[in-house]
Amino acid sequence: MPRFDDADFAVVSAPGTPRTEGPNPFAAARPGLSRGNSSLAIPGGDGNTVEVPASRSSISDAAALMHNLSLSPSMKERRGSRNSFGTSLPIPRSPRHSRSRMGPRRPEVSQDILASQVQDMSKEKVAAAKNMAFAFDIDGVLAHGNEPIEEAKLALKMLNGDNELGIKIPYILLTNGGGKTEIARCEQLAGLLESPISTDQFIQSHTPMQALAEYYETVLVCGGEDFKVREVAETYGFKNVVHPKDILAWDPTVSPWGIFSEKDRENAKPRDFSKMKFDAILVFADSRDYATDFQIIMDLLLSENGKLLTRAKDPVASRIPIYFSQGDLVFPTNHKGPPRLTQGSFRIAIEAQYKALTGVDLERVVYGKPERATYTYADEVLKNWMEQIHNENTLPQHVYMVGDNPQSDIIGGNMYGWNTCLVRTGVFQGKEGENDAHNPANFGVFENVLEAVKAAVRKELGQDFKLKWNPKVNPVLHGDGTSAVE
Repeated sequence: MPRFDDADFAVVSAPGTPRTEGPNPFAAARPGLSRGNSSLAIPGGDGNTVEVPASRSSISDAAALMHNLSLSPSMKERRGSRNSFGTSLPIPRSPRHSRSRMGPRRPEVSQDILASQVQDMSKEKVAAAKNMAFAFDIDGVLAHGNEPIEEAKLALKMLNGDNELGIKIPYILLTNGGGKTEIARCEQLAGLLESPISTDQFIQSHTPMQALAEYYETVLVCGGEDFKVREVAETYGFKNVVHPKDILAWDPTVSPWGIFSEKDRENAKPRDFSKMKFDAILVFADSRDYATDFQIIMDLLLSENGKLLTRAKDPVASRIPIYFSQGDLVFPTNHKGPPRLTQGSFRIAIEAQYKALTGVDLERVVYGKPERATYTYADEVLKNWMEQIHNENTLPQHVYMVGDNPQSDIIGGNMYGWNTCLVRTGVFQGKEGENDAHNPANFGVFENVLEAVKAAVRKELGQDFKLKWNPKVNPVLHGDGTSAVE
């Protein structure tokens, strides 16, 4: 199914930026680290993780956006960072097994029994239904912030068994959102969309990043509301999780323009951070305090091997790794105007600040769509979900990605060999009949998610397939096992 070529994963320095080799400060820091194509150790495929090549360069995106006068003429000759991170993204070897389901209870047993009788008489359609699946983006496809898209409720209801076979058609939620635990987000979505949502069919931007807990002990985790990202990171197994507000509570002078409330003070965990060595920086979600997050991230990137209150003589040789959970520049909300800026803009700002201060491109790792690692992990989640709902640990052949952002949902699905459906309820606002010019959806453009689901289901199961369960159907009287209800 995947259609990546080796060339998609090549990581090269920006023109005119030769790499500088040097000693590896992290070589003995943790077991299981591998060099790959860089001299700075990156997580390898040992243990419970899988290495997946990155499909985008590890080099900063900021260079093309910066005026050349932003670099001081007195700076030493510009050179590229020696640690090539874009060579691999670790993901968990298998999806978590939380078996947690949220939302309304299952249909009555009598309907399940009746549906099984109908399915016994429609074996070809049942096989086709099990051989297709959906991957839904959330923001702009199923909801706008905390407001559901009404058509999404109907689409999920049909896929959950409200169709002529009474069969569950597999689907997963694949979002670049994050900032909460998977359980908390599934609880929220289940109530919003009025359908059961399991954590076992749900992937946030930072879900695959749980693999990093095997390699890093002390991490700065940024983004999201309040201190929820701390809970996320601890759930993933990180042993020592530091929130930027912890550092602000320890020393308020760290961020001159930082925001620090009484609630922050109650939940912060101040310690003497001058004696702590940070192993990595993880940006899990959008920052709620740009001033503080910018300052502390930059302090650590410029520090001597991840120790606050220090400045490295060579910031490249001493730099700790920084990971971003996704790369979207904008995302749809309930705002009536254009889409709002999101984590990608925060990342580019970090890159620009680092380059302005050092003259060097910041190397970093970006997870989320359209990274191949996210889709590889999605395959495992889909197989696991198939085993739960149909007792078959197989990957459906026909996967439909339904998204609103051509630069993440569509390009990622296209490159991975999925069928892609672009909807007009989010970032993409093209006119009727128009596809995105640069990253066109290969299955089509639709007004909303329900229209996309209808088109895909009828392509795979036939134009006569009825998208509603008929509670009065009698397999004895209706030999074809179908419903008379449209």
